[in-house]
Amino acid sequence: MTAPHSVDAFTRSVNRHPPRHLGTRYDAAGRFLPEPGNTVVCHLLPGSASQQAVLKAREAMMVLPGIDRLAFTPVESLHMTLFQGVIEYRRRLPYWPDDVALNAPIDEVTALYCARLDSFTPGPGFRMKVTDLTPTGLILEGLDEVDRRALAEWRDRLAVCFGYRHPDHVDYTFHVTLAYLTDWLDDSMTETWRAGLAKALRALKAEAPVIDLAPPAFCTFEDMRRFAEIKRL
Repeated sequence: MTAPHSVDAFTRSVNRHPPRHLGTRYDAAGRFLPEPGNTVVCHLLPGSASQQAVLKAREAMMVLPGIDRLAFTPVESLHMTLFQGVIEYRRRLPYWPDDVALNAPIDEVTALYCARLDSFTPGPGFRMKVTDLTPTGLILEGLDEVDRRALAEWRDRLAVCFGYRHPDHVDYTFHVTLAYLTDWLDDSMTETWRAGLAKALRALKAEAPVIDLAPPAFCTFEDMRRFAEIKRL
């Protein structure tokens, strides 16, 4: 979700390389591959009106052309990442705790974080709103400046706890991934996607001015299909 938030950024004419996670996170057939790790996320609040609004936007995407090029994540996995943990295929600084060996098993890092989180002081509450809808999911930000400061405080505290700050620590783009591209969209699809996403975004903003999220939780995962909560923060 680091590309410009427009349909054009997901088309073949502006991309000279395969999609970023193809071959490690999922394959060309859209099957999710093993990619173990841990993370701090807020799942969409089950049964909430905003969850249903997000699912309606997801369904609207599924009827657009080229949908065979998207690998959709399961509904129960939908979440907003609050702070990135470690991941099997990103064993390098500054994406790894500086006091842990780069070849340490993921389970050992997870156990270390669980121990550190026992004394972790949670940040303040925050509210999120949708600002954009792309071919791969929602772009979110804090509802107002108070919420944005709360998010920054959470991330700063977790950076101390986890022992690193990613390069995008300050300007991280909060998002909910709905799907991954197995191939870029044809340029001929651009206008249809732009119109379809704009319509779905308008409906989503109207139905869910605030996205209801479950409390932040430290989770483990084996792939992108399930994020198991092991410690609520």
